[in-house]
Amino acid sequence: MDDSGDEQARSTAAAVARRSYGKLVALLAARSRDVGSAEEALSEAFASALGTWPRSGCPDNPEAWLLTAARRRLIDVARRRHRGELALSNALSVAEGQTDSREDTEIPDQRLALLFACAHPAIDPLIRAPLMLQVVLGLDASRIASAFLVSPAAMGQRLARAKSKIRLAGIPFRIPDAEELPERVAAVLDAVYAAFAEGWSDAGGTEIARRDLADEAVFLGRLVVELLPDAAEALGLLSLMLHAEARRRARRDDAGEYVPLAEQDPARWNGEMIDEAEALLRRASLLGSIGRYQLEAALQSAHVSQRRTGQPDWSSVLVLYDALLALTASPVVALNRALVIAELDGPALALQLLLELSGAPQLAQYQPYWVTRAELLARTGATEQAHQAYDVAIGLERDPAVRRFLQRRQAAPRAPATAAQSGKLVP
Repeated sequence: MDDSGDEQARSTAAAVARRSYGKLVALLAARSRDVGSAEEALSEAFASALGTWPRSGCPDNPEAWLLTAARRRLIDVARRRHRGELALSNALSVAEGQTDSREDTEIPDQRLALLFACAHPAIDPLIRAPLMLQVVLGLDASRIASAFLVSPAAMGQRLARAKSKIRLAGIPFRIPDAEELPERVAAVLDAVYAAFAEGWSDAGGTEIARRDLADEAVFLGRLVVELLPDAAEALGLLSLMLHAEARRRARRDDAGEYVPLAEQDPARWNGEMIDEAEALLRRASLLGSIGRYQLEAALQSAHVSQRRTGQPDWSSVLVLYDALLALTASPVVALNRALVIAELDGPALALQLLLELSGAPQLAQYQPYWVTRAELLARTGATEQAHQAYDVAIGLERDPAVRRFLQRRQAAPRAPATAAQSGKLVP
């Protein structure tokens, strides 16, 4: 086999994996609901392709070739196990009428159904995002574990249990009925956002696994929008993620130091990505259904506009935060709203609002809360208390560059980070 044929085979297989992995897994598992077996069969089909394609040439429709090979593998495994006629019957049912190897076979796209299966109420909410990343995008457990800061063994066990749950509980691979759709779409979007937020929190993109996680989450967001083009919140989430991702390069200076939004150079932002985010938000606004992700995207849009023009409109931003708080009752949203109050009515009132939130358990280990508390205290002259709050914030921060940034603020307190300055997403 020559090197050029081997390279072309690998390149084609990689492109198919990126474009169609979840599509193929969804189709293979649609009847049996055995995601694990579908993944194993597809993995062996890819291995077979890398051995065959360099010699015979890449097929015109590599997805159809892989699908046929994987289906045959499922049947072979069932025959070897031969646990009675039922096991074989199930495998044959999966492949029934579907072993046609014609390369012009059109493969139906069932990825949306797979996403809904991953976000089913029976699946632990904490594993939904990792499960989607693995079964829809093909990320391995160790890579996902690194991004979510758990051990590969623990992540592998959790993913295996979730797949077993899908099989044993008979969770259907289907798009929910109209009355179920809003709640179930929300679960899918929340899982996608959880994956994005985990990756986006690596400000400089220095941790490869987490940087890639943000990219993969954007891909999932695009997929949901492609399959549900009239889902306003799906459009809002994709807009939100693109607004945030567009600023990634500006979050570090040339020396690798953290740069808050208020100090970023807009010339370093990705203008095309921001334009796309704005267009998505406009599309969502025409659908007459306002939700959390659209409001958060609108806030990101407002902060970008303020930074570009130098003309803040805090009253309008406050209206958006009021709407978001009414919708979510989230103490994190209330925290960001207090920052806007500091701009409109001064730090004393904002600090009073912040202290009223101090009992919220979600904020005890939430680093932005302690940063905000420290800087508002500094603005009101409570220097010693501000120093103590900075100590907590610095202790909670994982990123060395952000820790250095906070240490500099602690040494020379200045005006507090506003909602625009913080550059934080609102969970």
